[in-house]
This record gives sequence, structure tokens and C-alpha cells, in this order.
Amino acid sequence: MKQMRHPQIKRRAGHLLILFLNCDVPSSLATNKRKLTIAESDDGPPARLLDWYDRHRRRLPWRPLPGEAADPYRVWLSEIMLQQTGVKTVAPYFEKFLRRWPDVDALGQASLDEVLRMWAGLGYYSRARNLHACAAAVLRDHGGAFPDDEKALRSLPGIGPYTAAAIAAIAFGRQTMPVDGNIERVVSRLFAIETPLPQAKPLIRELAATLLGADDGTSRAGDSAQALMDLGSSICTPRKPACVLCPLHADCLGRARGDQEAYPRKPPKKTGELRRGAAFVVTRGDALLVRTRPEQGLLGGMTEVPGSDWLAAQSDDVALRQAPLPKRAMHWQRKAGIVTHVFTHFPLELVVYTATVVRGTRAPAGMRWVPVATLRQEALPTVMRKVIAHGLGQ
Repeated sequence: MKQMRHPQIKRRAGHLLILFLNCDVPSSLATNKRKLTIAESDDGPPARLLDWYDRHRRRLPWRPLPGEAADPYRVWLSEIMLQQTGVKTVAPYFEKFLRRWPDVDALGQASLDEVLRMWAGLGYYSRARNLHACAAAVLRDHGGAFPDDEKALRSLPGIGPYTAAAIAAIAFGRQTMPVDGNIERVVSRLFAIETPLPQAKPLIRELAATLLGADDGTSRAGDSAQALMDLGSSICTPRKPACVLCPLHADCLGRARGDQEAYPRKPPKKTGELRRGAAFVVTRGDALLVRTRPEQGLLGGMTEVPGSDWLAAQSDDVALRQAPLPKRAMHWQRKAGIVTHVFTHFPLELVVYTATVVRGTRAPAGMRWVPVATLRQEALPTVMRKVIAHGLGQ
């Protein structure tokens, strides 16, 4: 079977025609060089998608009830949190943030340290720094109101093309289609896009926009986007999609071909090189020795116990020489086992050394003693929570 070429897109007589040229398709799709028609009519895919959404929309903390206007602050906050993080993980953090900072004015006046502490455990901490910077910018430069167009939104810290489109569509009803991972999967299957990611992204965005319906003042851009997100989350899942329940199943080329799970096409996944290091858990009575990581870089501005560099060729002897207190003055004990963690670009293994110092011992430069009982108030990333729990035997 030949691969399908990219479709050409034309408008004709109230319909959007997706013409697949020079392609061989299964007999179930009728003849070669067939036309796939996405109708902009009352019974076309855009209308059926919205009808399905009205009946099956998910109830989410940041999503308004039917008939209610979306709150741009809640839309923005949820979209930042949902970047590379699932709904179940985000929901309690979103509600916690909303209780602490109910609007962008309140968040814009908070300190970065407060935001990082509240964010701890959610991961990808550059999002928290950008969140704080964006709230401050909206308060300072826009009078506490989010701008309502994509260009202005993209000028704000931490808001890229997808997030700007999502806020513009969902919060302000702009005729634009944000494309997240769920929407990529739905559209790739619907049109059987053979080009692998990320090269296929421009084509996916172009085709996803056809599901908004006509730009005649009746479009529900935000609902169309959220419908595709819900469809990808609940029905058009990565494995074993429930095609018979999908409102677009009659139009789906991937389903007709029988290989819908093969979309979107992806190149082989590359795994980063394993890095190793040491972490030092030092206690003084009921206090723990910690420091703050540099603002820039991985886990910027977060709290950690002192440790060695994280290197692929790290040896135990070299790592131990990076201990926060002189080796000759300390009795380091290596804990059995290792702490493992996987970052986006590399896996990490840490050995943990523990030591106890006498009361009155000063913290080395750039470090501080923190009561163990108040550690929950520190901006500890997940990997450091694992290290501390391992080191303290918790």
C-alpha cells in the first residue's frame, strides 16, 4: 500500500474538501483518489463534535458549567499546569492555588518563593517561575486583565503558541484551534497523516482548524477545542480507542484503514544517557542542611540537600569529595540502595550519604538549617523528597 501524500485543502459550496492525491486506500474507502469531505453543515463533523461534547463534556475544576463564561485566569492557570502533566495530578494543585490566590492580582503580588513552595511536587519547575512572572506582567502591564488575542498573549512569560491559542479560544472565543497531544492524536487518525511528528505539526494544526466550523459568528471555538481534548482523553486514546463511540468514526481514515493505533507516526524515542551522583543528608538535632539551587537551569530556585554534580561518568570517590563538610571531620554513612528519578531528557541515580553534626555547627556558605518538621513548606522537587525520605529512613 502506498503512503498517502499530504492533503490539499479547498473550500467549495459551503464544504471543506480534503483531497488526497495519488494514494491507494482500502476498498472500504471506495476508489483510489477519493475525496474526504468535512461538511460545514448542521450534520458535519464540527457540529457532531459539539453535539457529543454537550452530552459528554468532562467536569473539571477550571471548566465553567454550560452557559457560564470562562474565567481567563482559571483557563491560563490550568493550561500552564497541564503542560506535560495529567489532569488527575493537576486538579488538587489547581484548587490549592485557587484557594491561596483566587485571581491574577493576588498571584502577581505573591513572592516567587511562595509560588515555588506551592508548586513543589508538580514538576517542570520553570513553569512555576514563568507563572509568577506572567502574573506580575499582567498586573503591571495590562491592569490585571489578560489580553484577548494570541499575539499579545504570546508576549507574556511562559505563554507559547499552544497556550496562547488555548486561552484565546476557550476564554475569549477567538476562532483558533490549540493543538495539544490529544488533539494531535485525534487529527492524525482522522486524516491518516503519514508524516511523523514533529514534522507533521503544521499540517495537523491546519487540519485541526477545519473542525472549528464556519467563521460566521456561531462558532464555539473554545468548546470545539475542549471537545477534541475530551475525545482524545476518553475515546481516541493511545491504546485501544473506543472507535464505535466516537462521533467522528464515520469520517476517520485511520479507523477505515484499521491501523488507527499507529497514528500519530513518531520517530524512535531517544533515551538520555544515565547520570549518577551523590546526595548528602546532614542533620543537626531536628534540623536538616539544605540549599537553594541557582535560579537558572534544571530545578531552578528549588530547595535541595547538598549534593555532587550529576554526571554520566560520576564515581563514588569523586562524588564524596564534593560533600558539604570536610570528609576528615565527618563520619559519612552510605545508605543501602539508590534513589532513582527520571527527568525529561535523562534518568538519574543518586547514592545517599548521611551524617549527624553537633548542635552549634554552622551551615556552610550558601546553605542553611531547616527544621525537619517544616520541610513541607520548602520548595522541594520530587527527587529531593525521595532523597530526604531515603536518608531519614522515612
